[in-house]
Amino acid sequence: MSLCKSYGKDKVIFATAEDHATPSKVELPESEPRPGLILENGDINWNCPCLGGMAIGPCGNEFREAFSCFHYSQAQPKGSDCYEAFSTMNECMRNYPGVYKQNLNEDEDEESGAGVASMIADEGEEEDDVDASPPAKAESESKTVATKAN
Repeated sequence: MSLCKSYGKDKVIFATAEDHATPSKVELPESEPRPGLILENGDINWNCPCLGGMAIGPCGNEFREAFSCFHYSQAQPKGSDCYEAFSTMNECMRNYPGVYKQNLNEDEDEESGAGVASMIADEGEEEDDVDASPPAKAESESKTVATKAN
């Protein structure tokens, strides 16, 4: 027979071997599927954690306008009619460099026509400025490992 004790907000249950001998009869309710970026009706879920807070940041209105334009775009290629919305969002992001990461300086952005896509980069791309020659210590360590492997 199990024993239950309450300690303030906590409840401690001591179970016996007999309690665990039979399978549990507890049935949990079906969990509702969590909506993703696009809701079942085709609308955008602005509360999706996958947006990383972009919809509520200092340029949230501009982001929502540009993303909506792209999502509902019928142009070919998709989103080609949203240049103005993305340009407005890009300008807003330039006003908040501490919030929105910029990987290229403004001169390169203007020359190449790069916009938001150039501002969002993978973590690995940040190592472009690293010297090609490894430090001497790492080189000697690799020789030592190679010698031991032979």
